[in-house]
Amino acid sequence: MLALLAAGISLAACSENAATGRNQFVVAPDEALAEMADQAWADLRRQTPRSSDPQMQARLERVGWRIVEAAGRPDLDWEFVVFDRPEINAFVLPNGKVGAFRGLMDFAADDDELAGVLGHEIGHILARHPAERVSQQMAVELGVNVVQAILANGEYAEHAGEIAGALGMGAVYGVILPYSRSHELEADRLGVDLAQRAGLDPAGSVRFFERMARKGAGQAQAPEVLSTHPADAPRLAALREAVAALPKG
Repeated sequence: MLALLAAGISLAACSENAATGRNQFVVAPDEALAEMADQAWADLRRQTPRSSDPQMQARLERVGWRIVEAAGRPDLDWEFVVFDRPEINAFVLPNGKVGAFRGLMDFAADDDELAGVLGHEIGHILARHPAERVSQQMAVELGVNVVQAILANGEYAEHAGEIAGALGMGAVYGVILPYSRSHELEADRLGVDLAQRAGLDPAGSVRFFERMARKGAGQAQAPEVLSTHPADAPRLAALREAVAALPKG
């Protein structure tokens, strides 16, 4: 039943993404995603202090706008903010709001490394990963609910909830998380291309993640199958391959 449902929805909602060249399943309305992103950004701005370092903020905007120009998405209301938190992390919302934590800004050794991170984040927008992820979750939830309703009226009614729960977990580990890891690799490939088109060194992304891998060496990590992100070794290999494949000159 889940396979039939997924096939029917996919036929109705698959379209080719210009940035990635692949078909993707998207049913989540862009307007709804933007509304949720606006609310999330407002909450974050209200709850999280901004960095008081004007040079750090200016650096983020300088590199960020170069990446945005290379991305060719002037339709979004882009905004870049450095938040005063120690995590080495950054994020982008579907409405074009980009946040970077102070820890990331300190860790990125130069503008090329920062461009790799921001290119990755903006690559998620070009690839429409937020809409694709939400659509996948909607499809899984719908499918599980349909199966549970069918089972509730049959010989497995007593165990309908347990079976539906198992199907939901199977979808998470068999569909959602693998797609999440593939999205990260896809954003990496788009990110190095954006960095190069912005006039920055795309190998900065490799250097950044090499240092991140060394920083995390020896720390316990969840198995890749349970993670939203690919493991360090295959990710770095894919990044180096993506940089090597870029046109020279």
